[in-house]
Amino acid sequence: MNEASVICSVYKSAKKEGMYLYIDKKSQLDDVPEALAQLFGRMIHVLDFLLTPNKKLAGVEATRVLQDIGEKGYFLQIPPREENLLIAHRAAMGLDPELEKNNGC
Repeated sequence: MNEASVICSVYKSAKKEGMYLYIDKKSQLDDVPEALAQLFGRMIHVLDFLLTPNKKLAGVEATRVLQDIGEKGYFLQIPPREENLLIAHRAAMGLDPELEKNNGC
């Protein structure tokens, strides 16, 4: 195994859907900063895999994950912001995307 690859452990958050923590498998979960561990909640092990710069990952470049693991000891993947479909629809219709505050509802 070369220096540009790492055996990576991935954990998902029990608190936040779509939030994942990547760490070097050789590391311990105790090495994760306390503030991050509290934000993340209970860590559920998902998988271990060999992470290389060319590995295809969902939603993030492998090189970014490798860089963060090398510099910080972990990579935190957070879910993308959910699009407000009503605002998007109103904007597509050419309407003011913000509803009037006093619309009677």
